Order: sequence, then C-alpha cells, then structure tokens
Amino acid sequence: MTKKQKKMLTRIIISTLIFIVLQLLPFERIPGPIPVKFILYVVDFLIIGYDILKKAGKGIWNRQVFDENFLMAIATLGAFALEIYEQKGNLLLVDDCNEAVAVMLFYQIGEFFQAYAVGKSRKNITQLMDIRPDYANIEKDGQLIQVDPTEVAKGSVIIVQPGEKIPIDGFVVEGTSTLNTSALTGESLPVEVGLKDEVISGSINLNGLLKIQTSKDFGESTVSKILELVENASSRKSKSEEFISKFARVYTPAVVFSALALALLPPLARILFMQTNANWQTWIYRALTFLVISCPCALVISIPLSFFAGLGGASKDGILIKGSNYLETLSKTKLIVFDKTGTLTKGVFQVTGVHHNKLEEEKLLEYAALTECASSHPISKSLKNAYGKFLDRTRVTEIEEISGLGITATVDGHKVAAGNEKLMAKVGVQAVGCHCIGTIIHMAIDGEYSGHIVISDVVKQTSKDALLALKKIGLAKTVMLTGDSKKVADSVAQELGIDEVHSELLPADKVEQVESLIASKGKNEVLAFVGDGINDAPVLSRADIGIAMGAMGSDAAIEAADVVLMDDDPLKIAKAIGISRKCLRIVYQNIWFALIVKFSCLLLGAVGIANMWLAIFADVGVMVLAVLNAIRALNTKKC
Repeated sequence: MTKKQKKMLTRIIISTLIFIVLQLLPFERIPGPIPVKFILYVVDFLIIGYDILKKAGKGIWNRQVFDENFLMAIATLGAFALEIYEQKGNLLLVDDCNEAVAVMLFYQIGEFFQAYAVGKSRKNITQLMDIRPDYANIEKDGQLIQVDPTEVAKGSVIIVQPGEKIPIDGFVVEGTSTLNTSALTGESLPVEVGLKDEVISGSINLNGLLKIQTSKDFGESTVSKILELVENASSRKSKSEEFISKFARVYTPAVVFSALALALLPPLARILFMQTNANWQTWIYRALTFLVISCPCALVISIPLSFFAGLGGASKDGILIKGSNYLETLSKTKLIVFDKTGTLTKGVFQVTGVHHNKLEEEKLLEYAALTECASSHPISKSLKNAYGKFLDRTRVTEIEEISGLGITATVDGHKVAAGNEKLMAKVGVQAVGCHCIGTIIHMAIDGEYSGHIVISDVVKQTSKDALLALKKIGLAKTVMLTGDSKKVADSVAQELGIDEVHSELLPADKVEQVESLIASKGKNEVLAFVGDGINDAPVLSRADIGIAMGAMGSDAAIEAADVVLMDDDPLKIAKAIGISRKCLRIVYQNIWFALIVKFSCLLLGAVGIANMWLAIFADVGVMVLAVLNAIRALNTKKC
C-alpha cells in the first residue's frame, strides 16, 4: 500500500468513526444558534471530502466542469444547503447532512478500492521485470565487477562469461565462443563468434569468455524497451474503454442539465400553469438525488480497472500484454500461426537417440565425447552433455578434424571415427541409415561400424499440451511456418497435431503466408502469430496479434509483438487467451449492470421514489460492486 493510500485509509477510518458517533449521540439540540452536531457533520464532511471539493474547484477554474468530482461536490453541498433551507435559520435537525456525509464517505471508499486494485496490478507488472538481465560485467583493477547496465556508456568494454546473457549489443574485441542465437535468427544451430563479430543482446554465451565493445546504450536494450512498453500500456485503450470515455463526455453534461431542468421546470410549471405552491424544496432535493445517481463512476472507474487488473493478472503469470487494446483483440483469436524453432522447439541440440550400437549406449557416448573433446562445435558439446561425466583428455591422441566430415582420433588405443556417412565411406565402413529426424553422428571403432547417435532440436515439453489446450478453448485452426526442411517440419507438425504446415520459408515468405491466411479468415476472427527471432519481427507486426517468446526472444521480436511470454512456454498462449476472455466478460458484466441500475434509479429519482440513500447505492454501491467484480480479473488460476 502506498503512502497516499495509507493516508486515504486513515481519513476513511476517522470519518467513519465520527459518522458512527454522530448516529449514536443522544442529543439533538444544544442551546445556541448552531447545533454542535451540525458542526461535527461539517467537520466530518471536510475530512473525507476536501480533496473532491478542491478537484471540483480546479475543474471549474480550468473550464473542465463536467466530471465526477463536480457531480459529487454539487450534490453533497446541495444537501447541506437543503438542510439550511429546511430549518429556515433554526438549524436543529441534520437529516440531509447525514446523507451528504454518507455519499462522500462511500464515494471515497470506492475510490480507495479502485486505487488499491490498480496498485496491486501495477506491482504484478513491475515484479515481472525482475526476471530480465539487469547487470553488466566490467573489469576494474584486475577484478570483475557487476554494475548497473545504465552506467555502461556506448563504446565501453563489457565481459560476458559462459552461461550469461549478453546485456547490450556490441562487437567482440577479444575471445571466441559459441552463442545460442536461435532466438535471434530462427535457426536451431548455434554460431561461433570471434574478433570483430557483431553480437546482439539476448543471445546466450555458451562457452568462451568474451570481451564486447558496446554499440548501444542500455536504454536501447530489451529490458528498457519492455519497461517503456509497460509504462505506456495504459495509454493503449481498448474499444470498450474508448466507448466509455466518449459516453462519459456526453453523458455527464447531459445529466447536469437534466438535473437543472428537474429543479426548475416542474416548480415553474406549478406556478405558471397550475397556480399552486412551487414546492422548490422537493424538486431541488430530487434534482440533487438525480445528480448523485447519475455519477458515471462505476463505468469510468471499473472498465479501465477491469482491463488493468487483467493486464496485472496476466503479468503475474509471466504474460506481458502491452495494452488493453491487445487484451481485447486477443480474446477474439480463432486462428493461430506458429514459428517452429525456439517457439515449439527448444532451439538447442540434444542427443535424442543411440541406434544400432554394438557397445553399451553409455560406452558409445563416452567414445564419441572423448573423440569430440577438443572441439568447440555445438554438436560436440551436445555429445559431452549427453555423456555427462568427467572426460580425461589424456586418453585421447591423434585428433584430426576433417572439414565437412567429422573427427578421427585414437581413444585408449582404439581408432575412432565420428562423423557423417561420407566420413564412414572415407574410413572404409558401411554406415547404417537412420529414419529419425536430426543430425546423425555415425561411429566406427577399429574399422568396424559401432552405431550412430541422433542429435536434434527437441520439441518443448509443453508444446503438445499447448496445442491441445488451444483446441479445447475453440481455436478453429493451427498453422506452423518454418525455414526448416519439409521432412523436419512435417515430423514436428505430426507429433504436435498441427493442422497445416509450410516449410523451407524465408522471412518474406512467412509474411506472404500470413497475409494469405488473414485474407481467408472470417470478418470478426483474429489471427495470432507466435515467434521469437529477428526473422519473425515482420510477421509479428503483420498479424492481428503478435506473440513473442521473451526469455530467449530477440529485441526486434519483443518490440514487434503485442504479447510477450516471459518464460517461453507455449502453454501460456491458451492461458493468455483465457485471461483476455475472462477480462472481457467482466467488462461487459460491469457495463450492463451499471447502466441498468443507473437508468432505473434515475427514473425513480426523477419521479420522487428514490431518496438520497438509494442514490448512494446507485452511485457508490454500484461502483464498489463493479470494482470488486473488476478485481476478479487478477485471479487467473482458472483461466
């Protein structure tokens, strides 16, 4: 709770206690021209409502009269004026003062609920940012120091250790390494970088130590852009919010003039046409009641709050939605298009099978890992990781890397060859073909074929469940677009149950495919595209709604997307759509509830059936109920 919220809560508590005491006090009159109870009501009113009166005054001064502050001020001050009028100078009873304080008190309670809910949503979004890289390493006096990236000037040299994410774009000035660039290029094969090579923030340093001269300030990095997008999210209004804003601009002055007409026209008609008593007090009271009822707080507050709570609830689950307009669009998603590498697959090489092995699987992996121990190639690292034990390099001699074929070496006195079918042919061994998808490492030991190892890009554990979840919530069609070969693409699509697949595509081809799908979809249907690399940025921008992987995703993809999944889990896509649909249901519930109650009570107030207490419910009660309903959007467990 913020300091401002704590101050408001204190005011509410003090005002409520005074209000309760005033209801319980037995005395109604004390000698003197002005009763003490009336003075206490005025004090209580000023404690709880001075800021509303101040805002109303500023609005009048700035010629922006017609807002909820003006309505609350004129209605409550009017109630005090009626009390004075009723007693005709003999200020002893305080019925209307009671109503005036109650209206202001309950209104401020509703405002407090609204501020608290917004604060909670904002906190959820802020906490989400903590999972992004937030430091850079610099060398000072021979020691490595972690500093705030904002302190790193453009052109400075930073050090990136193995396993760390590169925080700022730049060029390598010292060292060589292998980078996981699948999030940046859309290719599953990591790349080697050396002197003068460009590196992009967000890629992962897999092995060697790198010294990088930065080519950008930290303000241009991924984390800064995301923070900026979060801060601007509330400015991207949905169609529902825009409708409510336009509605309020017309509605508020209309009800003010209606209330004025209600206060003046009936009394004048009674005097001019009916020749009876004007009964000003009755009609002014009805007009004031009409004003309190008409205050559009429930709509003006609860609708943006519903969207903000939805954004906050989504961020709590690691889903960054950049604005309520995207939240509304996401709810209408019927067709979803996926990139493959890094989106549905992990984008990294792993050993996925050992076949036709004449040795034990572990022994074959040991020989392969020892043969490849001197190589920094990603495939070599995959073999070492699959073996998972200490490698004694003294066991390996006569290592020879044959470009485009593989590696030969002597391990424990045995001649070992590890590579492709061409290498097997070169060493005079007949390779056994493999039906699996991936890179095949054939092994020959002492001139005899010993088996082969399959290394491939692995499908994410949650990808299949993600596709099933999307079908369950009613998506009409799923499509996969990839630059990989047809064989690989068809295999992944069949494994995951994707409806349609297009392979061997360039970035421009992906855009053409998405445009074709957009042209063929229904009028009110939304097409979403999910991707992660720089090559996906054009498609993310072209789709009705773009969804990017955030943990490994490139700066360009994250900036182009409308929704960012911060943990790269495709299962979160169905979750995001579920959150958006729940949020929209709450928005429509609040709109219909508020309008039905408002117009019903306005009619009752105009004919004199509704009193100020019913007006309190129509205004503050409806607002509190709508706000409480809006807060439900924070709970995303069942989405």
